[in-house]
Amino acid sequence: MDTGVRVVGSGQAGAPADVLRVSFSVEHVAQDVAAAVSQVAQRTDAVVAALRDQGVEADDISTTAVNVYQEHKGLEPSAGYRGSHMLIVTTKDLTGFGRLLNAAVGAAGNSLGLQGLHFDVDDKTELLVRARELAFRHAREKAEELAALAGYSLGSVTSISETHHQDFLAQSASLGGSAAKFDSGLNITPGEQTVQIALEVHFSWA
Repeated sequence: MDTGVRVVGSGQAGAPADVLRVSFSVEHVAQDVAAAVSQVAQRTDAVVAALRDQGVEADDISTTAVNVYQEHKGLEPSAGYRGSHMLIVTTKDLTGFGRLLNAAVGAAGNSLGLQGLHFDVDDKTELLVRARELAFRHAREKAEELAALAGYSLGSVTSISETHHQDFLAQSASLGGSAAKFDSGLNITPGEQTVQIALEVHFSWA
């Protein structure tokens, strides 16, 4: 049986967001599967082309899901089939959300859905290093306090395990039944994004 003290320390580090990720859906309902697949593909291609015209690079637009399924009304299937594509758009232009939304709406009309958006820090390496240092310092301070209470001195570290998560601003919205233009200056606030590290550290007794 291991002797010593096992503690959990936490550390958090933050930085201003430098990237925005927007999730769009494109959907179309048709009387048969082939038409649903074809039409939603055309509408998705139009959205991608519109976003490219706004300066979004091809590598910053990715398809995350493709679905085709029969529509249901209650427990009974309807005569239609719904095709849908999900896209994630990444941009460094944190103030250009309204412009991108307008372009996508113009390309797909009522077939477009805005599933959500969140700000992020593209390279979290430095944040993780800082949070990890703070977490280990916190763990050692707790271990030293507990050791003193028990009348022991800390020895070496025998094990460390780590978990981390990121806090980010997530928003979702419904475009409703209208393809009206949105205010291109639509106000969204990036704020500061944070990562938090938790370290479980085991110290032996000296």
